Amino acid sequence: MKLFSLSKDGGTESNVTGFFFVEIKKLFSVVLLHFANGTRDAYHSHAFNAVTWVLKGEFQEHMLDGTVNIFRPKITPRSTFHKVKSVGSTWALSFRGPWVSTWREYLPSVKKFVTLTHGRKVVAL
Repeated sequence: MKLFSLSKDGGTESNVTGFFFVEIKKLFSVVLLHFANGTRDAYHSHAFNAVTWVLKGEFQEHMLDGTVNIFRPKITPRSTFHKVKSVGSTWALSFRGPWVSTWREYLPSVKKFVTLTHGRKVVAL
């Protein structure tokens, strides 16, 4: 559980910092996100469903098939497989639902899918 804490969101290589108002993974999370310019070169699903509002700046949602979506309010089901690119500095408020135990990433540099669990531990390649 996190209350009023600051940490990277998405692992050590992420360009996203989370200001967590509350994170109780079995129930919900409320987090203010700051995305630095650019993106991490990994597509991913999520361990949670989320509703996110861009407060300042712009996101581009890049899908594996090459399509790009621009959004302000965004509903992201766990099954969405994407990477998010910030155009400059972007701030967003995100409401997240309960976590499931695993999610996936695709690493284009090595052309591999990886299944992760809490703490970003690899459970399957």
